[in-house]
Amino acid sequence: MRAMMTALAVAAVLPMAACSRDAESPATVPLTIRDGDMTHKFNVEVARTAEEQQQGLMFRTSLPADGGMIFPFEKPRFASFWMKNTLIPLDMIFVRADGSIDRIAENTIPESLEPVASGGEVSAVLELAGGTAARLGIDEDAVVTWKAR
Repeated sequence: MRAMMTALAVAAVLPMAACSRDAESPATVPLTIRDGDMTHKFNVEVARTAEEQQQGLMFRTSLPADGGMIFPFEKPRFASFWMKNTLIPLDMIFVRADGSIDRIAENTIPESLEPVASGGEVSAVLELAGGTAARLGIDEDAVVTWKAR
């Protein structure tokens, strides 16, 4: 009977542990976008692991104005993302190894399965709340840097 009670107690705790673990966000780092005389500062989550990159910003209902997520890659590559289970529009900024911007895909469509691809090889993809690039005047002439670089 005692073993059964222990098993039930463990079974009851495991779902709560899983929920709290899933609720944890990846580590955040400062990120800067410089475009001419303008500097824009963000505090973004870093999706380093395959699991964090697969989850991305899925199921989020909002992002802070100075928030977002960066997906760094071990080596430059062509990148393609989709918006499956992503509930808010995002600006996807494809960043080359030198920090220059390869492409900006503005206001991507929530829950779309249509691929959003880089134009060339990139070292990272930065996701910001949809409309951020236009609101701040960020274009392909800007340079992106973050602490992890």
